[in-house]
Amino acid sequence: MNALLQNAIQAAIEGGKEILKVYNTSFAVEYKTDESPLTEADKNAHTAIMKNLSVTNIPMLSEEGKNIPYVERISWKQLWMVDPLDGTKEFVKRNGEFTVNIALIENNYPILGVIYVPVKKELYFANSEIGAFKYSTEDIENMDIPSILTKAEKLPLSSFNSPLSTFKIVASRSHMSTETEAFIKEMETKHKNIELVSMGSSLKICLVAEGSANVYPRFAPTMEWDTAAGHAIAECAGCKFIDYTTQQRMRYNKDNLLNSWFVVE
Repeated sequence: MNALLQNAIQAAIEGGKEILKVYNTSFAVEYKTDESPLTEADKNAHTAIMKNLSVTNIPMLSEEGKNIPYVERISWKQLWMVDPLDGTKEFVKRNGEFTVNIALIENNYPILGVIYVPVKKELYFANSEIGAFKYSTEDIENMDIPSILTKAEKLPLSSFNSPLSTFKIVASRSHMSTETEAFIKEMETKHKNIELVSMGSSLKICLVAEGSANVYPRFAPTMEWDTAAGHAIAECAGCKFIDYTTQQRMRYNKDNLLNSWFVVE
């Protein structure tokens, strides 16, 4: 498991390097059929991640491979679930709130997750054997993986050991739905002090996992590769990641790769 975690961390960092190469240029933006943006950074990061994960001989599923038939995928006991650039809208806005997401799925549930924030040089990672961690340093791209594993801080972070003075709800800056607004109003009836925390990409899940926010409701569309890595990190940090439809743990590698609504707390 730790060997696979090292593979995933290395792949995420290499993907992040490719993203920053494009981020620091006047890049072009394409638009997919659903009008969501796509850049050269997505493509280059995907290639770098594929190269680094191919040595594991575990199949990989990402947006680029979403057309792999379910009759083929259903037999996969393990698979990598990858989003090479989560938060492309944030990337285009140049606000730094985008991530590289890599998860290992086993029998429909994530058992390992890596989220890398290239601009901030922050790394969140977890597996079901060691728990969840955060590591941050400007020199992370030159660090060896064992050093990262030994120097990282366990989640939830010790700085958030005491209960938060306000009940913090994480909401998407780019995707605020009427259902999310209704959830927030419901929480306002249960808690005296409510604070809304806006954040892009899978970082919203990380805020709950590290203890700097209480809950992240998502009542809007996401795909499996958007959430799998964050799901692993959140659960390994002691949080719950619940499918709002079934009230059970979120499942992955489904026939339809669209997620149900969910709540992380």
